[in-house]
Amino acid sequence: MSDPTGARPSTRTRVWILVLALLLLGGGATAYTLRAASGRETAVAGTADPGFTLERGTGALYARDTASGRVARVDPSAPGGRVVGGPSCDRFHAAGPTALCLQRRPGVPARSYVLVLDRRLREVRRIGLPGIPSRARVSASGNMLAWTMFATGDSYARSSFSTRTSILDLRTGYLVKNIEQIPLTLGGRRYHAPDVNYWGVSFAADDNRFYATVSTGGRTHLVEGDMRNWSAKALRENVECPSLSPDGTRLAFKKRVSDGPGEPWRLHVYELGTGREHAVAERRGIDDQALWMDRSTLAYGYGGAVWSVPADGTGTPRRLASGASSPAAPR
Repeated sequence: MSDPTGARPSTRTRVWILVLALLLLGGGATAYTLRAASGRETAVAGTADPGFTLERGTGALYARDTASGRVARVDPSAPGGRVVGGPSCDRFHAAGPTALCLQRRPGVPARSYVLVLDRRLREVRRIGLPGIPSRARVSASGNMLAWTMFATGDSYARSSFSTRTSILDLRTGYLVKNIEQIPLTLGGRRYHAPDVNYWGVSFAADDNRFYATVSTGGRTHLVEGDMRNWSAKALRENVECPSLSPDGTRLAFKKRVSDGPGEPWRLHVYELGTGREHAVAERRGIDDQALWMDRSTLAYGYGGAVWSVPADGTGTPRRLASGASSPAAPR
């Protein structure tokens, strides 16, 4: 629109208009560049190196390399005892043709990415969720995935924490963002309470049943869930982070043996058929969801390393990898 007075802008005014336009254009370009760079960084973080896959045969141990934050394959013949080439993950697990990688994103409030990967560790799905990565599990078939995020707090040793546990069925694409929705039976009755928290899911071979921890009223309970009937029932108290054995007969779990904040848990194994339980030879306080490497051996993270111990209570702990956590042994 022309000026009705016929006056033309002064030279100084025209200069300021030009400067303002350049600043606006430059700011937009900078923002675009930063967003693009952030996108490239995220894409790289979720990508494995060419040739680094899960296709190394049964028995290979994978873990998060602490120094790089990337998934590594433990290989005593390689330099440093491992081959680092997987995606960057804060928590990792894999089974069958599927891997699950949890990545914490920078910024406040805490948010994370859930990356679903194929056997070649290529990203097939990405989900953004609030919270801090805590637990990750893939069913033996690779069809069912579960993960737990800390919503508030960052330790199960504290009384003030909140979790959100999700389950994803890759066969249907159906995602349950928070399994607190599942009807819970506790003490033989339907139970409702605002302080219910779930964590540490472990799937049975039928991809329908699962075991998990539920916390309410200051106590923890082992629950058995049924996806098809959409129900969960408490089986017994003082069971955390259950991990079902390959033959489906035993659960490895951490049991609270002390109220102190230092190392309150001991690793135990519970026999589902008989109800008997025993401690394993690891006497340190393990705050991890143990992994069954086979029918007789457990692996877990402690003190910045991955360890193993016989599941029957005999033997002694053995360090498998230093500077590592979040072990997985895809079968």
